[in-house]
This record gives sequence, structure tokens and C-alpha cells, in this order.
Amino acid sequence: MFRPLMLMFGLMAGGQAWGSAPANEPILPVQPAKITNEAKVELGKQLFFDPRLSKSGFISCNSCHNLSMGGSDNLPTSIGHNWHQGPINSPTVLNSSMSVAQFWDGRAATLKEQAGGPIANPGEMGFTHDLAVDVLRSIPQYKASFKQVYGNDSVTIDEVTDAIAAFEETLVTPNAPFDRWLKGDKKAISATAEKGYQLFKSIGCVACHNGEAVGGASFQKMGMVEPYATKNPAQGVAGLTGKDQDRMMFKVPTLRNVALTYPYFHDGAYWQLEEAVDVMARLQLGRKLSGDEVSQIVAFLDTLTGDQPSFKLPILPPSSAQTPRPAPFN
Repeated sequence: MFRPLMLMFGLMAGGQAWGSAPANEPILPVQPAKITNEAKVELGKQLFFDPRLSKSGFISCNSCHNLSMGGSDNLPTSIGHNWHQGPINSPTVLNSSMSVAQFWDGRAATLKEQAGGPIANPGEMGFTHDLAVDVLRSIPQYKASFKQVYGNDSVTIDEVTDAIAAFEETLVTPNAPFDRWLKGDKKAISATAEKGYQLFKSIGCVACHNGEAVGGASFQKMGMVEPYATKNPAQGVAGLTGKDQDRMMFKVPTLRNVALTYPYFHDGAYWQLEEAVDVMARLQLGRKLSGDEVSQIVAFLDTLTGDQPSFKLPILPPSSAQTPRPAPFN
């Protein structure tokens, strides 16, 4: 359920991040992940990559949030069970723990709450929570892992989503060139990128794109100055509240690793970062940027690509004779 206070909280969070930024900058460096329970994170990693949490036995969390592709799938909308066309662009999972809420419309307050959604969505992984848990309970190695982490081998959907969220919390991207610049290395970004950052601030982009994630802290209307023309039926927060004033109100996306997460916007309509910058300046700020100004801002945005998560791919435990069989064509 959408929390009405999310927008207010997001704006407050954005303002707080602005005030505490190094050298009074509105953007904060990404901090490395702190892992307090390695066994839970490892279990969550296995679940994130395990396609057996889907009806087809083919779709995993990583299918739409591919960690080899900036935590997204580089498609306008994702492909779900039985080649179902998803309703909206898949947001990156990278740095998602920094967001005030999850999904474009904020319908999940936490990563844990979000993790359960796609599993049971007939247009995504096409399963049910009960059937997903039945699969995991039928695999002895999973039962042992859940017992190690949670103290019992019963396996519940609450534990499944908790473990996935614990892994996703580690998917941060520190050490971007811009972060090194923020910390004092003035040679970390080019003169063009620095001009782009100053322009990014002066024309007002930082009003929404600020803090550690350079976004994700508030909800804003898509098309503040000019209406956004799209064939995508998504209505943003209005789809939850039914209120006209919430129409086209979406969570501000993070700009971290934005060079990797094309195509852009909730409908995935624009494939080039230059196009996206031009559209946002016109629709949100009422500014028509020159070609040089667009290039400068894009040069800055390129410096927000941080160190991508790097780890050994998990070896998934084999199914047993009792494991329910996948149904990829049903």
C-alpha cells in the first residue's frame, strides 16, 4: 500500500543529504557495503540467481535486474512469464537500498517487501509464494542453509524475501570518478564533466537528483512544465491512490550508473543519454539546452558509474526427486 508520507519524507531526506554533503555539495559519495551476516547474504545471492522461484524455472531476479548490465535488463519493459510484456521499465537494483521506497510508484516500502512482488506476479515470474517455498523446502541444501541463517529449516516466504533483500543491500557501487572528485581528487573527472556538474546544479537538476543515490529520495510529476507524451499506460502513484493529482507521479530514479541503465524513463522510450537529458530539461525545468550543454551534463553523468558488484557466481543446489517440476509453457 502506498504511504502518503513517502513524498514528504523523500523531500526531507533529499534536503538532509544536501546539507551534509562533502564540501557543501548536494551529492554524497556512495559508501561501501557493510556485511554483518555473510551466511544470509550468500543465501540471498543464491535465491537472487535461482530461476526455480519462477513457474517456468527460467526467470530469476537477475533476469530483469542483470548484474552484468548495470542491474537492469536494457529493455524498454521486461519480459515476463510466457513472454508477457511488462508494464514498465525495470529499475536498476544497484543502490536501490538508498531509495525512499521501491518500484516506480513506491508501492513497496522496503527491499524485503519488493522482493516478494515479482515472484507472485503472473506477468513476471508467474508463481505463487506457496509454490516457491515448496520448491525450496524440497531441496536439502536450501533447507540446511535456511536452518543455518534462521535457526530452523521450515522455510517461509518472509525468510526468502529477507535473504534476497540482505543480498540486494550489498549491491552498491562506490568509487565512481565523481565520488573521488567529491573526496578531493580534482583530477578524477574532466573539465567538461565538471562544467556539466556545475550546470546540473545551476539549472535545478539537483532539486530532485541529490544525495548518495543522486535520486530515489522523492516522488515527482513526470512533465512539470510540459506534459510527457507516452503510449505507456502507467499512471504512477495515481494507480495506487486513484487521485488525479498523483497522475504521472513517479519515484525519482537514481542517476548512479545511468550510462549503463538505458533505455530511460518509466516507459523506456529513450535510448540515448543525450536525448534523456534534453527531454528532462524541457519537461521538468522549462530549459532548452544547447548541444554543448547537453554534452557537458552527459560527461558529468558518465562519472557516476561506480565499481560494479564483483563476486563469484553462486552454484545453486540441485533439485531433488520431490522438487516440483517447472512449467515453462503453461
